Amino acid sequence: MRHDPEAGTRKPSSDHASSLLDAIMALEIETPSWGYGDSGTRFKAFPWPGAARTVLEKIEDAAYVHRLTGAAPSVALHIPWDDTDDWAALGSFAAERGVRLGAINPNVFQSDDYRLGSLCNPDSRVRRRAIDHMLRCTDIMRQTGSRALSVWLADGTNYAGQDDLYLRLDRLEEGLREVMPNLPVDGRLLLEYKFYEPAFYHTDLPDWGTAYAMALKLGPQAQVLVDTGHHPQGTNIPYIVAILLSEGRLGGFHFNARKYGDDDLIVGSENPFELFDIFVKILGAGPRASGVAYMIDQSHNIEPKIEAMIQSVVNIQSAWAKALLVDREELAARQLIGDVLGAHRVLTDAFQTDVRPLLAEARSRKGLPEDPIRAYLDDDYAARVAKERGTAATAGGYPTGSDG
Repeated sequence: MRHDPEAGTRKPSSDHASSLLDAIMALEIETPSWGYGDSGTRFKAFPWPGAARTVLEKIEDAAYVHRLTGAAPSVALHIPWDDTDDWAALGSFAAERGVRLGAINPNVFQSDDYRLGSLCNPDSRVRRRAIDHMLRCTDIMRQTGSRALSVWLADGTNYAGQDDLYLRLDRLEEGLREVMPNLPVDGRLLLEYKFYEPAFYHTDLPDWGTAYAMALKLGPQAQVLVDTGHHPQGTNIPYIVAILLSEGRLGGFHFNARKYGDDDLIVGSENPFELFDIFVKILGAGPRASGVAYMIDQSHNIEPKIEAMIQSVVNIQSAWAKALLVDREELAARQLIGDVLGAHRVLTDAFQTDVRPLLAEARSRKGLPEDPIRAYLDDDYAARVAKERGTAATAGGYPTGSDG
């Protein structure tokens, strides 16, 4: 098995490419409703012409992204941002447009009541409010057919001594234990973690280990959600993915990119190799990776909302396709003989392959635009919704810094 220096520059053989097409298009990526509205940074949200103002408009935009990419058949909802009095009607509205309602994300971080936390708050009245909201979200899951309650908490403290850390952990477990029995039979609680912000002394769910330990206490329906922007610099996220897969506790992802902290940038824009390596680990896990939910979590501030979402989906598809090209047999052989660089080159060969022709062919077979970005730019959808919806006088009415 000699290394072929041209392996990363050649187009895959036609037989190999043909066998990959269905696998490429089998990937389903959930887009977030909040990514289509006027979201932004913690300091300012700049209004964008045509940005979605209602849950119906968000679903319209999500359906449009799916029509161009063929890879985004569901849209995550944030409650109460996307609340409605008729969930059956909303589900029908989505289905008529070719998408379905996905993960339900409870918001327990924007009310004034949550200044000192939600489930971990020292005030039992506030904890009760947070638990009741999550219980309502489990009811919404049953009404929408959602199978995921995606929970991110802003809970933490800013100063040593501000609160009893042991009691906060007890409160967190107690609150989540009350929520668990109300999940649908086939539903999951996905615990998201974040190592800092808005709490700066400590965060109650700061890392994958804490989320994993809590999931073990809560039972098999509780799993860990990995947000790719929620780690300290230098963290080996692919290794975290491998650990959680090996333990059967990887529930899903919130894909985005970050340069410094939780930047919520376009997926794959900062470290595309990391994204590729995550998929390498997932594909290498075999059946253990079944059921993992692939979701995007972005906060578009200065970029066009829909175009940014399409770009993320395309970047994810590209990383997925490259991971599918990894020669697993050669990789295993080189690992067994301790060929350090040879094994590494098996990955870099796949990563450096230009998969755009393969992706174009896969989309074409599905009757989709070969280049979703070009199709979007050539279409009048953005101009039309900008004319219909206008530009908000201020983006302050929409949640900024959407860290759900």
